[in-house]
Amino acid sequence: MATRTLTPPLLLFLTLMVLFLLGSSIAGRITTYWGQNENEDTLTNTCATGKYAFVNVAFLYIFGYGQTPQINLDGHCNSSSGGCTAVSDGIRNCQNRGIKVFLSIGGGSGSYTISSSADAKNVADYLWNNFLGGSSSSRPLGDAVLDGIDFNIETGSTQYYGDLARYLSGYSKHGKKVYLTAAPQCRYPDSHPYSLSMGSALKTGLFDYVWVQFYNNPLCQYNPGNVNNLLSSWRKWTSSVPATKIFMGLPAASMAAGSGFIPANVLNSQVLPVIKTSAKYGGVMLWNKYYDDETGYSNSIKNNV
Repeated sequence: MATRTLTPPLLLFLTLMVLFLLGSSIAGRITTYWGQNENEDTLTNTCATGKYAFVNVAFLYIFGYGQTPQINLDGHCNSSSGGCTAVSDGIRNCQNRGIKVFLSIGGGSGSYTISSSADAKNVADYLWNNFLGGSSSSRPLGDAVLDGIDFNIETGSTQYYGDLARYLSGYSKHGKKVYLTAAPQCRYPDSHPYSLSMGSALKTGLFDYVWVQFYNNPLCQYNPGNVNNLLSSWRKWTSSVPATKIFMGLPAASMAAGSGFIPANVLNSQVLPVIKTSAKYGGVMLWNKYYDDETGYSNSIKNNV
């Protein structure tokens, strides 16, 4: 039988395809949080930098248990007077650039909880009608349709966030996909009260992106001169959590968190080459846009992410 020889053009094409696929398998993206410092740039300008693939608008800090939900964008605007509806322009400008924009619920301080499955349904309905594809006469951020909801649950203990995830995911059947993302702390879900809250949600397998907060937790973060705890925790998350992609969440400045800051040169040389070997690697999440403005951290890592 005669052996077929690949022509040079075909061989070149196949080689380029292989290189593309290999490159895309390790390519990561950068996520950030916007809305928690009035001195950061506008949402439109944040996306115009070209640095970020995802932006979390933070936070809806009051919800659940029959409370009237409230959003706080820390000086950017006053939602109680309707002043945050102008953010719709920024959301659309970001989306027109191919950047997904999520509403982050929770945060480090606030009054929020999910008290029952029925409460989860009520919160999901509120989010759908006021921030996603539903309709309401009082949409806090205006008429722009966000791409999904980010769970940044840092207080309380409840098993019903999984129900909230299921109800929100169910709205995808109405046309536009509702993305679900989460920012759990790096201690792996266990018997800790906080971990039970996020653990129940993550076990649903409904989350597209999980940006784990590898900071403010000495047992699973970078400690000066030692990346072992960080990498061990990363392997646990990527091997155990059913999510499409997992991101390494980091402070964008030493003053952005109590502990866990990684100098950019250490991240580039000792951490990224290791975590990028995981099939679940998605990139890096930076807390937050203001601190990234101050330090230029994303500029220092973007070519390696």
